Amino acid sequence: MKKIQKLVGEEEKLRMPIAQGLPWTTDEPKCLIKPPVKKNTIPIDLKLHSDIRAMERARFAHQVAEKGRLIKQYKMERERQQKLEEEEEIKRLRKELIPKAQLMPYFDRPFVPRRSEKQPTVPREPKFCIPRHKTIKCCRMSCNDMSGPSQLQHLPSSVEKAEALYKNRILQ
Repeated sequence: MKKIQKLVGEEEKLRMPIAQGLPWTTDEPKCLIKPPVKKNTIPIDLKLHSDIRAMERARFAHQVAEKGRLIKQYKMERERQQKLEEEEEIKRLRKELIPKAQLMPYFDRPFVPRRSEKQPTVPREPKFCIPRHKTIKCCRMSCNDMSGPSQLQHLPSSVEKAEALYKNRILQ
């Protein structure tokens, strides 16, 4: 058993690492080479979408303002032109409204109307026929059935025709 305990103890010692120092030397330490120095980085100018949009919007606002100024200037010019035209019209009307003497008519040669050279109008007979689309369905008669205005008096009315039809149905 002592042997087993001795082996276990040795294994435990082997498992535990022992810190070992560097060897003592008389040599001077080596100088480490410095890494090369990097150049300073130059920042890239960023172009944000919001900045681009702001520039476009400023241009658009400037164009709208200029267009508004042009329209306002055009309206003022047109009003000025219209005012000048109205003043000229008023001046012209004032000149025309000055009363002037009119010429005296000639009474020694009286006016005699002439007889017209046109032929008189030839009269036409009127059409007493009622258009087909305006007549009542039971009273439709063509214009050919009527020989003249004298037959209009003998035509039965729609009420009389309806009564006659009703009587015929009752008798049958």
